[in-house]
Amino acid sequence: MTLAAAVGGMLLSFTLESGSTARATLSQALILASLAGFVASVALRPARGTEAVGVARGAVSDRARVQCDFSHVAANAEALGSLAELRDYLREPEKYARYGARMPRGVLLYGPPGTGKTLLARALAGEARVPFFALSGSDFVEKYVGVGAGRVRELFKKARKAGKCVIFIDEIDALGKRRDESASDERDQTLNALLSEMSGFHTGDGVIVIAATNRVDALDPALLRPGRFDRQIEVGLPGRAERLSILRLHSQGKPLARDVSLEALAEQTVSFSGASLESLLNEAALLAASRDGECIEQADIQAAFYKTVAGADRAIAATEQERRIIAVHEAGHALVSCVLAPENRLARVSILPAGHGAAGYNLCVPAERVMVGKKHMEHQICVLLAGRAAEQLAFGEDELTAGASSDIARATELAASMVADLGMAGEPAVSLKALNRACGGVSGAAERSRALLDGLYEETLRLIDGERDALQALAGALMERESLEGAETTAIIDAHLSSERRESAQSDLVR
Repeated sequence: MTLAAAVGGMLLSFTLESGSTARATLSQALILASLAGFVASVALRPARGTEAVGVARGAVSDRARVQCDFSHVAANAEALGSLAELRDYLREPEKYARYGARMPRGVLLYGPPGTGKTLLARALAGEARVPFFALSGSDFVEKYVGVGAGRVRELFKKARKAGKCVIFIDEIDALGKRRDESASDERDQTLNALLSEMSGFHTGDGVIVIAATNRVDALDPALLRPGRFDRQIEVGLPGRAERLSILRLHSQGKPLARDVSLEALAEQTVSFSGASLESLLNEAALLAASRDGECIEQADIQAAFYKTVAGADRAIAATEQERRIIAVHEAGHALVSCVLAPENRLARVSILPAGHGAAGYNLCVPAERVMVGKKHMEHQICVLLAGRAAEQLAFGEDELTAGASSDIARATELAASMVADLGMAGEPAVSLKALNRACGGVSGAAERSRALLDGLYEETLRLIDGERDALQALAGALMERESLEGAETTAIIDAHLSSERRESAQSDLVR
């Protein structure tokens, strides 16, 4: 239609310049060209419509393109063990048929973002040497009723033609969210089509559906029943040993200096996912390349770590008084953290502005733990409130700044969780939130949270007031050097702690 219009435009321009004799002939030619373009566009429209309605817009990889197997996966030993059974089934289904065993028709991988769910699905297809159909749940979500359902049916039709294969649906919660009154007809039909296709599989089809989500609680119960996604595998954040194996895997092919310690890096990257660890090493490689170094040095690793966690340092544009307030604020956080939570490792304290709009930051690596106790949560609240408490003691209540806003908000949320969810505010056997859902109209959570915060804030004020020497020494060092490493910070605090606090800390270590 565009070509016909362009030709028609040129003909019209020529006609106006050539007089009335050629006008009739060329007008007929224009009409014929327009009609030809219209017919062509109508003829092409069904093909485009068929593609939009019937074909899922995901990537399909055949066995030659999936260059990935279990050797490309570090950590996640439990998940790999479960997927190894599926690999054997895809390779030798007759072995399982001999025992009357049925492989899971669907496998749900769930866990935090970046933990390797997509990698595990690709590795399974590569190990089994079968085609790999990769799509996102949003590929099936459309405005018009029936479009998403058509894409689901087309996908499974392709899978059956391929024989043994792996279908991977990422972010399945976009497609399979729990149904309620707000659900649309299009979403319901799409989900019903998926449920129907999965129920229609036979044991010997050799088609395995793997889905990934960060929120398994948001999925419709019909998806999770036996016969559909009847195997659920958690892919969690790696522990220290698993982080080390991931770092060793991603450091292959990178020229690391001899002083680079992957063991130390694994120790300080608590709560990092596999994707975060890969990004950190890549950032270190970019820093080494930007300075044209011979290899990736420990300084590059540390700079990449700080940049990944806190953001890149920027030049400070604050006045001298503002620098002093920021220094006292950050010194308060560091002091209370060292006194109340010595098991956490203080990595860096800085008054330089970094990412996320922070004017300064304390970088503290928490100790790895399976369970979090009441005392630990109270200490965490005290650390969050310590910046505001240090400002109040150093400059007075009338000189408080907005720098503690995010700290106060996080402390309030933590206190509210202790009161409403965890039964840590005088009623150990009561969850106020659950009671409110069950009975309705339960009040008092806000008052109890406020009382808890007020008590912990007073405790933080008393602690900092008793250690003013350590606070002033650390703030002065930050004013002079702007950034201090963890060991330097700890040394300054230990050198200026009161004798009572030092003796108390030593007795705690003995116990």
